[in-house]
Amino acid sequence: MNNNIKKDKIRLVMQNLVNIEDASGEFLLHFGDLIVDDKSWNVWNWPQGVGLYGIYRYWQATEEKEALKIVTDWFDKQFEEGLPPKNVNTMAPLLTLAYLYETLGNDLYGNVLVEWCEWVMNEMPRTNEGGLQHMTYGPENRNQLWDDTLMMTVLPLAKTGMLFNKKEYIEEAKRQFLIHMTYLMDKKSGLWYHGWTFEENHNYAKAFWARGNCWITMAIPEIINILELKEGDFFRTFLLDVLNKQIQTLVEYQDETGLWHTLVDDKSSYLETSASSGFAYGILKAVKAGYIERQYKNTGDKAIKGLINKINPKGGVEGVSVGTGMGATKDFYKNIGITEMPYGQSLMVLSLSEALDKEN
Repeated sequence: MNNNIKKDKIRLVMQNLVNIEDASGEFLLHFGDLIVDDKSWNVWNWPQGVGLYGIYRYWQATEEKEALKIVTDWFDKQFEEGLPPKNVNTMAPLLTLAYLYETLGNDLYGNVLVEWCEWVMNEMPRTNEGGLQHMTYGPENRNQLWDDTLMMTVLPLAKTGMLFNKKEYIEEAKRQFLIHMTYLMDKKSGLWYHGWTFEENHNYAKAFWARGNCWITMAIPEIINILELKEGDFFRTFLLDVLNKQIQTLVEYQDETGLWHTLVDDKSSYLETSASSGFAYGILKAVKAGYIERQYKNTGDKAIKGLINKINPKGGVEGVSVGTGMGATKDFYKNIGITEMPYGQSLMVLSLSEALDKEN
């Protein structure tokens, strides 16, 4: 598949993403007096944060001005309207904001980055042993660690630390990766459980939830790049051992379509597009960087072929599971609904952008 086809698909998906909205109100989340729109584009939250990062990465790969304009326009609108409360998920747009600050040097961006990261360092709730509690708009999630936190909060913290030479941010980011590995990674398979509770000391359903796992496949190459870890650095070596073990198992469970099931190790669960996009992105990124063996490019390419088939003529990405809380049983994950969601489009843009072949 040549780059022109991939670019056409990316543009189609981006167009859908920036126009997506919840016209029916079906995906409005109600938390007492607070109502959170989990689907529309013009909202400051994690689905949009992942989308912004995908579009920014596409701009980096192609220098298409319209892609950068989508990202800067989004931030301009959000700053004009006012920023939301701080939590794990609303931290997600800051990863793209940090790269924008690095590119454009806008002082407003820099001030917001430092303000929000100071909140993470000094005010964000902690679990036992100092983990970042998965604090969102919903329940308190007291003493809980979730996979998502590394992607949504820890990566922006690390990037901001590098930009502003704040060693304390960098060391905290490293520490959070190690804490989350300790309690979420299965030592036998290398796959990751969705969450851990220090209140009851267990991994809930012990579910190898695909989208949770994809955040890890993505976050490990990202943190190595962000921190500019060189060969021989112990943290880099440790991270890559973890990544390799996970990917070895992912290869075993990849479906013939190129996708993965929403419970990675359960073929009776449905194939899920957003997680498959995240796996493709992380694997291809790691191959390009030389972090994993080149043979795994075949796994990533197979996934891309399957993912292309999930894009409908309007640019919607099909086969995406609805936002998923912590499940007490594996059936909980198998029964999560499927629809078009902004993070489906977002992760598709990321994976296809990473799949672009280098042009001379």
